[in-house]
Amino acid sequence: MKNQTKSKRIAVIGAGWAGCAAAATLCRQGHHVTLIEASRHLGGRARAVDIQEKKIDNGQHILLGAYSACLELMRFVKIDLRSALLRLPLQMVYPKQTGIEFCTAKLPAPLHLFSALLTSKGLSRADKMALARFSTTARWIDWKLNHNCTVSELLQRYEQTENLCCHIWNPLCIAALNTPPERASAQVFLNVLRDSLGAKRAASDMLIPRFDLSRLLPEACANLVRECGGEVVLGVSIQSITAHSSNQCSLVPLHVEQTDGQAQIADQRFDGVIIATGAEQAKRLFSSALSADQIGSDTQATSVKSILDTTFQYEAITTCYLQYAASCRLDRPFYALADNPNQHAWAQFIFDRGQLDTHQAGLMAVVISASAAAIAQPSSELIKAVCDQLAQQLQSEELKRPIWSQVITEKRATFACSPNLLRPTNRTEITNIMLAGDYTASDYPATLESAVRSGILAAQAFK
Repeated sequence: MKNQTKSKRIAVIGAGWAGCAAAATLCRQGHHVTLIEASRHLGGRARAVDIQEKKIDNGQHILLGAYSACLELMRFVKIDLRSALLRLPLQMVYPKQTGIEFCTAKLPAPLHLFSALLTSKGLSRADKMALARFSTTARWIDWKLNHNCTVSELLQRYEQTENLCCHIWNPLCIAALNTPPERASAQVFLNVLRDSLGAKRAASDMLIPRFDLSRLLPEACANLVRECGGEVVLGVSIQSITAHSSNQCSLVPLHVEQTDGQAQIADQRFDGVIIATGAEQAKRLFSSALSADQIGSDTQATSVKSILDTTFQYEAITTCYLQYAASCRLDRPFYALADNPNQHAWAQFIFDRGQLDTHQAGLMAVVISASAAAIAQPSSELIKAVCDQLAQQLQSEELKRPIWSQVITEKRATFACSPNLLRPTNRTEITNIMLAGDYTASDYPATLESAVRSGILAAQAFK
């Protein structure tokens, strides 16, 4: 069916995953899009970087089969999912020294979980009974809490064993929410479990990108914008937004200003703007627009959770890239790593990039989530601590001596996903300015999926 939407000129500020999702959705709706990015690179906090003559990511990411918005958008922009993503069943497998192995089978849900319980290694009968009890109870309460609490409090309430918390629940919480369980929202954690463990088997699959993250989605979305007659403008920072009064009912044309005098942006007016930057920059840009002569009277705006009323704390994620000889290879694409509460630099996962991309043979990506303590020390000390951890747990002296190493830290990788955190809606008090980003109101924590969902919702407001 032909799209009957009246074409509008929409500016999308920010070309991270939320902005790119918004831009692609607007193109799909038949609008003219100008995608504007302050840096020279697409992808925001999930993008490729060039290091040691290799194109690697600014942080190792993993997706879930439950990420329906990401996967549908990738299909729409013609990404071949089979070649782009390595699909593995949900698993928490530690090196042999630890002995913990929990891996779901290719069976219909919930049989895949029961099979994993029966075949798991390193879990006692008490562990297995506690995990089964938690899963059953979570389904019975429909994955909803009457009163939110922390993940640690939730696990204590349902009498989860120390071994389960240490090797299954806490690592999953940190991986999903990038917030330590003693500070993380139990309800958001349950939301993630609901859509993965509580859904069909494929929803719990782990999807590890084979391509770099820029190629995985942002570049394809930018190409779509160009193919549809829009513009992709890199290296331009937007300083303010000016809303102009108009006789139009809900769409007031907007003038986007920037300082370097490029007529491509400065001389245009837009029917709408999507602010798809980080939360702090979005607050600044939206504040500049509030000096407008006219603010829309859209009834939905009266219930807006405003970006201006939101304060976030942030968590860092650090990825240590370690290059070894091309012959260095793990037994599987990734391992979970055992925790040591006495070591600030302790990593949670190691990924063998050579098993994802043959051009990266011998390259390991070691992930430290919620990494504020780790990055407080010099990079050289952090690398040594990580290499010692790998050598000890994987029982390989070779892992102590990488050929080269690189530490990449996103200090504001995600917001701290604490209980009862109020997050702003996509809509704002000005009817034709929308917000998009992984921080906006959602069931999910700050993930690629929540960013894409937010971008799509923001774009759909211009239907």
